[in-house]
Amino acid sequence: MSEPPGATVTFPKAAAADEPSKALTAQRVLPLRRPGRWIATAVVLVLVAQFVHGLVSNPFYQWDRFSYWFLRPTILDGLLITLEVAAYSAVLGLVGGILLALARLSKSPVLRAVSWTYVWAFRSIPLIVVLIFLYNFSALYKTLSVGVPFGPAFFSFDESRLATDMVVAVIGLSLNEAAYAAEVVRGGILSVDQGQHEAAAALGLPKSYQFRKIVFPQALRSIIPNYVNQLIGLIKGTSLVFYVSLLDLFGSAQTMGSTYPGDIVPLLLVVTVWYLILTSVVSVVQFYVERYYARGATRGLPPTPLQKLRTGLTDLRARIRREAAV
Repeated sequence: MSEPPGATVTFPKAAAADEPSKALTAQRVLPLRRPGRWIATAVVLVLVAQFVHGLVSNPFYQWDRFSYWFLRPTILDGLLITLEVAAYSAVLGLVGGILLALARLSKSPVLRAVSWTYVWAFRSIPLIVVLIFLYNFSALYKTLSVGVPFGPAFFSFDESRLATDMVVAVIGLSLNEAAYAAEVVRGGILSVDQGQHEAAAALGLPKSYQFRKIVFPQALRSIIPNYVNQLIGLIKGTSLVFYVSLLDLFGSAQTMGSTYPGDIVPLLLVVTVWYLILTSVVSVVQFYVERYYARGATRGLPPTPLQKLRTGLTDLRARIRREAAV
């Protein structure tokens, strides 16, 4: 017998077949157990706890002397010199690296050869050798002059008066830093898609404008992480200027350690903590600079640490509520 129009036809067997699937859906899905991860986490936490306990309870570290030296004027003066040397060297090294990278990418064989030779030489010579050589440069050239090669000099000056300890330290670190920065900048420029160069050239833009407004901003996404590593190495490398009679942070601590031999370990801890602070500040600046230049390259900007904390707390509260509701 046919059903009237609009009537609902039920199939008991099909409904009964759906009941197991509904029961399975209602069941709670348990996460896969990973005992190895929990064991590794427990081992790491035990090791960290032992390290912190030894660091706090060992009297050899003399934390009372550490607090005494941490903000002493001698240490702060050395810290200021470290910041000055690192800042000047970072700027000059980056500028020199950009020029060397452009020369390396130039069509002129002379510029390419000179740039390659410079990078090869200063990446091969240890930094301390460069600093000591510049410190004794006045023994080789007592006066420096500017004029026509193999001809008359326009003016000359005494090299020993110009090359102070600060100047020697900045020049030595800048020369060394420029060699490494050149490769970082060159790699960043080469990472830009060739289509960007072709599109800029098709628009008839000048070469300098193409580099400043199109190529270099895109290259910075690759340059910044690598150059920050170089910058952190530069900050730590300033400890070598002590050997050219410049009392930076490490030099001040070394001098105080000679005067107070019982405080050598606390002074080394002071230097360690200050270097940790400096490199941490640089890392924070790196994060926000990278986040700024990530605009347009990713669908969403990387979350800040505060945003990560808020998301983690929100997820934790939601998980607790789900656990309580079961």
